[in-house]
Amino acid sequence: MLQRFTTHAERQAFNLTRWLVWGGFALVLLLAPRVFSSNLAVNLLSQIGIAMVACLSYNMLLGQGGMLSFGHAVYTGLGAYTAMHALNAASSGAWAIPVSWVPLVGGMGGLFFAVLFGFVTTRKSGTTFAMITLGLAELVFAMSLMFSEFFGGEAGVAGNRVVGQAVWGITYGPAIQVYYLTAAYTFVCVALMYAFTRTPLGRMLNAVRDNPERVAFIGYNTQYVRYFSFIIAGFFAGIAGGLASLNFEIVTAEVVGAGRSGAYLLFTFLGGASAFFGPIIGAVLMVLAHVLLSEFTKAWLLYLGLTFLFMVMYAPGGIASLIMKNLRLASFGRLRMLWVAYVGLGATALVGAIGAAAMIEMVYHLQLNMAQGNTLHFAGLMFDVTSGQSWFGAVFVFLTGVGLFETARRQFMRDWDVSQAVIEKEIKQREAQ
Repeated sequence: MLQRFTTHAERQAFNLTRWLVWGGFALVLLLAPRVFSSNLAVNLLSQIGIAMVACLSYNMLLGQGGMLSFGHAVYTGLGAYTAMHALNAASSGAWAIPVSWVPLVGGMGGLFFAVLFGFVTTRKSGTTFAMITLGLAELVFAMSLMFSEFFGGEAGVAGNRVVGQAVWGITYGPAIQVYYLTAAYTFVCVALMYAFTRTPLGRMLNAVRDNPERVAFIGYNTQYVRYFSFIIAGFFAGIAGGLASLNFEIVTAEVVGAGRSGAYLLFTFLGGASAFFGPIIGAVLMVLAHVLLSEFTKAWLLYLGLTFLFMVMYAPGGIASLIMKNLRLASFGRLRMLWVAYVGLGATALVGAIGAAAMIEMVYHLQLNMAQGNTLHFAGLMFDVTSGQSWFGAVFVFLTGVGLFETARRQFMRDWDVSQAVIEKEIKQREAQ
C-alpha cells in the first residue's frame, strides 16, 4: 500500500511538473515580444520560433533515430517553396486559403517530398544514409538553379503575406502579428513532437537507434520505422519552411543549400541531441549567431567552428547534457561542492578566449581592414596589428589561459569523479533499503 501511494504521489508530482513546464513555455512565447518590443527583437523572436521547429524536426532523425542527415534543409526549403506558391495563389485569387493555413501547406509539401525521397534514403542506415542524404541535398540545390518555374532561379520566389480582408484586425502585415502566428505554430508543433517521443513509433525509433538487430529479430521492419519517422520529421520541417516564407516573404535557393543543413546539424548538436529540449537551446543559439554575432565580427564562422570543436572535445553531449548532469548533482546535494571548480573553469576559459579572439581579430584586420589603418579596437583596448608587442601580448594571454584552463579542468575532473562516486554509493544504499 505504501509503495502504491508513493507511486501515485510521484505520478502527481510528475504531472504537476509537466503542466508547469508547458505553461511556462506558453507564457514565455506570449510575453516575449512585450519584453523585447523593438522591430528587430520581434523579428528575431519569429526566427527563433521557426528554428525551434526546424531543429526539433531534425532531432527526430539525429537524436531519436540515430540518423545523421546532411540534407534536412531540403524539406524545410521545399516546404517554404510550396508555401510561397500557395501564398501567391491566394494573392491572385486562384486558391482561397487563409494566410494562417499557409504553413500547413508548407508542411504538406515537406511531407510529400519526405515520402518521395525518404523511401530511398531510409533503405540504408549509418554512413550510407548520411551520404545518400548529402547526395540528394546537392541534387535538389542544383535543381533549384535549373527549374526556374518552381524555384524562381537565382532571384527566388517572392510573395505578399497581406492577402484579402482583415479578420479581427489581423492582416499579418505587422511583424508582431506574424510573430504570434509563429508562436502558435511553434507551441503546437513542439507539443506534437514531444508527444511523438511517447508514442509506440517514437519508442520503436529509439530502439532502432540503439539496437536495430534486436528490433529486426522480434519482427519489426527497421526500414519502415525509419521511413515513417522520416516522413513525420519532413512534415514538421515543411511547417518551419512555411513559417519562414511568411516571415521573410521571399524564398531563394539558399534555403535548400548545404549551409542550411549544416547549421541544423551543428546547432542541434551544440544544444544537445540527447535531450528533447536540447534543439530548442540550439535554435536560440543559431539565430543569435547568424543575426547578432555576424554583426559584431567578420570572423563569426571561425568562432562558431572553434566553439563546435571545443564542445566536441569537452562536452560531446551538448548544453542539454551539461544541464541534466548538473541537475543530477543538485538533486543529490553535490553541486555546491563544485561551484569553485566551475568558477575556475569559466575564468580560465574566458582568459584563453580573449587571447584567441585578439589574435583572430588582428589576423582579419591584417587581411581585410588595413585600409582603415593599423589600429584595432577590441574589448575596449587598442592593438597595433603591425606591432610585435600586440602579438606577443595576445599569444601570452592565450597560452596563459589555456594552461590555467587545463590545470583547472584536471582538478574539476577529480572533484567530479569524487562526486559521482558518492552519488553511486548513495544510490546503492537507497536500493538496499
